[in-house]
Amino acid sequence: MFTLVRALPSRAMSRAFVKDADDAVEDLPDRPISAAPNLVTAEGLAAIEAEIAQLTTALAAAGEDRGERARINRDLRYWTARRGSAHVQQPPVDCSIVRFGCTVTLDRDDGRSQTFRIVGEDEADPERGTLSHVSPLARALMGKEEADSVRVAGHDMEITRIS
Repeated sequence: MFTLVRALPSRAMSRAFVKDADDAVEDLPDRPISAAPNLVTAEGLAAIEAEIAQLTTALAAAGEDRGERARINRDLRYWTARRGSAHVQQPPVDCSIVRFGCTVTLDRDDGRSQTFRIVGEDEADPERGTLSHVSPLARALMGKEEADSVRVAGHDMEITRIS
């Protein structure tokens, strides 16, 4: 016959199982990766590769700084995954309609004129004139022609030029 012995919690834990507060590194969650197809321009792929090279160099220079190494490794995992899923899109031959890679000029209902090139998610920067292909505006523009209008976020916009 066996007797079940239940261990009582001990107030003193072996030091082998306890981390010093100085050694603790906060867990960094992975950067979220979009479920959308990872379409990129040739420039976008080059930027991803440059980011990976820069992070690899930074990792080598981080030395024993565990927090910095954790941050760099997290970013390196993200960019490596993005490179692995990248689908390079050749520049469009025909921009008679809005496609990935085309540059679109819009006249907005508030009197402003804006020009955007439709690119991949990671290379998009609206302040610099690039717009992600998965953004609501880009999705509304896809397949449209000059003089077509779209309504996005409560604003009407007319396509005045596609190149």
